[in-house]
Amino acid sequence: MTKKKYTITSALPYANGPLHIGHIAGAYLPADIYVRYRKSKKDDVLFVCGSDEHGAAITLRAKKDGLSPKDIVDTYHFLNEKSFADIGINFDIYHRTSDPLHHQTAQQFFKTLDQNGIFKKIISNQFYDNKHQQFLADRYIIGTCPKCCYEHAYGDQCEKCGSALSPSDLINPKSTLSGDTPVMKETMHWYLPMQDHQNWLKDWIEKGVYKNKKLHDPKDWRHQVIGQCKSWIDGGLRERAMTRDLNWGVKVPYNDVDGKVLYVWLDAPIGYISATKKWANKNNKKWQDYWQNDAELIHFIGKDNIVFHTIIFPILLHAHGNYVLPKNVPANEFLNLEGKKLSTSKNWAIWLHDYLKDFVDQQDVLRYVLCSTAPESKDTDFTWADFQARNNNELVAIFGNFINRVVVLTNKYWDGYVPKKSNLTQYDEIVMADFTKYAHRIGQLIEKYKFREALSEVMNLARLGNKYLADTEPWKLKKIDEVRTQTILNISLQIASHLSVLSEPFLPFTSNKLCNMLNIEKGSWDNIKELHHNHKINSASLLFSKIDDEVINQQLSKLKLQDL
Repeated sequence: MTKKKYTITSALPYANGPLHIGHIAGAYLPADIYVRYRKSKKDDVLFVCGSDEHGAAITLRAKKDGLSPKDIVDTYHFLNEKSFADIGINFDIYHRTSDPLHHQTAQQFFKTLDQNGIFKKIISNQFYDNKHQQFLADRYIIGTCPKCCYEHAYGDQCEKCGSALSPSDLINPKSTLSGDTPVMKETMHWYLPMQDHQNWLKDWIEKGVYKNKKLHDPKDWRHQVIGQCKSWIDGGLRERAMTRDLNWGVKVPYNDVDGKVLYVWLDAPIGYISATKKWANKNNKKWQDYWQNDAELIHFIGKDNIVFHTIIFPILLHAHGNYVLPKNVPANEFLNLEGKKLSTSKNWAIWLHDYLKDFVDQQDVLRYVLCSTAPESKDTDFTWADFQARNNNELVAIFGNFINRVVVLTNKYWDGYVPKKSNLTQYDEIVMADFTKYAHRIGQLIEKYKFREALSEVMNLARLGNKYLADTEPWKLKKIDEVRTQTILNISLQIASHLSVLSEPFLPFTSNKLCNMLNIEKGSWDNIKELHHNHKINSASLLFSKIDDEVINQQLSKLKLQDL
């Protein structure tokens, strides 16, 4: 029987700056958890991401820094690729939209749509900066958002309320290049008439039905995703330009067209497909198997990207034909920092590469805290005090404490050899029946994209182990009942073995350390290794270390300096 294939994507980060913890919490850590789980289940999974290297955000950064767009994307592509790897975000491929294969793929996709009569060529008046003698792409225009009155909304989106916009929607628009009020000037672009797709989109999003087939259950989609889609559809979809007047990007593939590139929200999602092609070429696979033929497509994104992945990109896939539509788009809300909105432009952020320098070998602490506080259904807040408390009171005191006790006692009493299990009590039977249920329980939550709850259950398994040891006190029993002590430690070691597998999607570095301590190869989700009698484990080492107030105060001081 052929296994179902899963294509998992995380939003392509702009290569115009470093990654911060809000990015990781929003689109990358949840995806990595899901992928690691699926791979532990031995599913056929492809995890795709890469740098989005086109669009006005790149050219704006280049102008600001006095560099070329290529200088900018090269710098941040490699920095972000390394940061992802260092935090354990384990992509199968991290691609680039500047790659020639991507340009070729995006141009061919555009031409196919154009030849199929999907686009409309429309001449319209668009904003133009007289001082700089150029048309203004969406991100070159700021103004007041008509929905929430935020005064620094971009021409394509308000970063405060998340509304998707067009430049003409803005109140009191200004050019970000000159600061002047732009003028209107005539230009021609290819438009996608989204209103032509309104009926089937509504059925697909609200009922899960596409081409008379039930593709998903809308109850499995997050409320904010369905809500934002319904808002757009109920408000009436309209034409949206799929090209822009820019020189940096994927060129419109016609000889008689100059100075026009593909709209970044057509270009970037196709980056998922071109990345798949690149990966497939290297791994002797067929890329079509991961985008057609009943593959399951899941997009992990932040809430500011919802409509692009649930309306615009699905329309493009549908219009092209032969592509699957997303099975789910589990978008997260926003992560705030110390009570304020994370802001790249205002330097109010914890940069991932800085964290990795300051907290060496503590990648899993950040992964744990970001998952524990993930903004799955509403905005949440990261604070350094909470980070410290979760590390000290949960990772150290519960997970780390349990593993340390078990491994130390096994080495102390039986020279590291797994003792024999015998003469089980009713309590032993209850504990064993309990801990073997956690794989199913945690897996079900992950499959429902409830990562916070799933991680909580991992910690509950460690709590179960701690309680079992506290209740039975094998360190006291050893002198009076060695057989009973052996059984207790054997069962405790089996719990540790389960933790080595079930913690891996969330805490991969910890899982590796635990496997090394237990001297085992990592098991799979459905086949967790039992530690047999006389198996030799290694000596104990600390999985987690307490974080002192001084360390936290240093981080708070750093934030205050950034905020000046």
